[in-house]
Amino acid sequence: MATATSENNAPASKDENASKEKSPQEKAKSSGKRKLMLLILLVVVILGGVGVWFWYDLYGRWNESTDDAYVNGNVVAVTPLVTGTVVSIGADDGDLVREGQMLIQFDPSDAKVSLQSAEANLAKTVRQVRGLYSNVDGLKAQLAAQRAEVQKNQDNYNRRRNLAAGGAISQEELSHAKDDLTSAQNALNNIQQQLVGSQALVDDTIVSSHPDVKAAAAQVRQAYLNNARSTLIAPVTGYVAKRTVQLGQRVQPGTTLMSVIPLDQLWIDANFKETQLQKMRIGQPVDIESDVYGSDVKFSGSIDSIGAGTGSAFALLPAQNATGNWIKIVQRVPVRIHLNPDQLARYPLRIGLSTVVDVNLHDQSGPIQAQKPPKKASFSTDIYDQQLQQAEADITRLIHENSADNSKTVQR
Repeated sequence: MATATSENNAPASKDENASKEKSPQEKAKSSGKRKLMLLILLVVVILGGVGVWFWYDLYGRWNESTDDAYVNGNVVAVTPLVTGTVVSIGADDGDLVREGQMLIQFDPSDAKVSLQSAEANLAKTVRQVRGLYSNVDGLKAQLAAQRAEVQKNQDNYNRRRNLAAGGAISQEELSHAKDDLTSAQNALNNIQQQLVGSQALVDDTIVSSHPDVKAAAAQVRQAYLNNARSTLIAPVTGYVAKRTVQLGQRVQPGTTLMSVIPLDQLWIDANFKETQLQKMRIGQPVDIESDVYGSDVKFSGSIDSIGAGTGSAFALLPAQNATGNWIKIVQRVPVRIHLNPDQLARYPLRIGLSTVVDVNLHDQSGPIQAQKPPKKASFSTDIYDQQLQQAEADITRLIHENSADNSKTVQR
């Protein structure tokens, strides 16, 4: 039975193997599909390579981007120039302040007393200097009178000398006349010396330009500035940040009490790898995308300057490669990017925000480094000049009020 079953199954297995074998037509068809797929893959690879080459030639090699870029700007520290006790705070964090606006007020009592003392000293000095001019005038009058006295004694002595020669008067009387002449001449010499000394104190000066008056005026200026500096004002227009001062606090000169940030004077500090700087030039256009606005807002700008050193060169603890523990790391160089002010006004940014910058390198006409020094100050304020102008007006008034002859109060 088993033998019969095996014999019956053997022909069936041969039929199955024969059915599994593919015909030549089927093999040719399968080989054609495989070749077609390989050809398609080859075409895709070639097209991809061509696309990559075109992308690099037209865009890739002319663009450099980095996400290691942050918004930066001026953080103007408000620091006192005099010692004082805080009695008023005019602005808090986030407040908008205008240039010249009061921020912090010190107790002004001590400064006012010092100013009043300096003003009184200037008035007294002006009157004393007026006395010096009066002394000169008085000595000139005494000199003229003494010269007349000398001339009178000289004439008297000459007459008595002639009379004595004829025996009309005694030699004793002639001697008395000569003594009177000598005494008058000595008095004349004394007055002349006094006049020279008095003139030395006032020569080539007027009241306002006299050294004593100028020294007293300098004290008034210093007292006036100390009084004015008891009120701290905003150096620029901006927003208050980092307020640390409190009411009643006794602060010393140089202590940072708060900061003012002008948000219309921001820029981007982008840290590019050193391998990205080969074609980078000042003035090249830059596209900027900030994390706060996302891709909905695109800022435009231009390269303002390329750093003079890498970030690690100015680090607090710079790398010491000579120690032997050296691993080469691609360095980054800060590149400052100027922002479009109109866009910045519409979409305000804040210091420290993250951005992504993309530099267009097609324009190679700009320099790698700045070629000329700045023609004017990059940032300036003139609010402190007004304090000194007010002091000058106060000094002029005091000199005028304490001078009898206004012709001698002309400003130097």
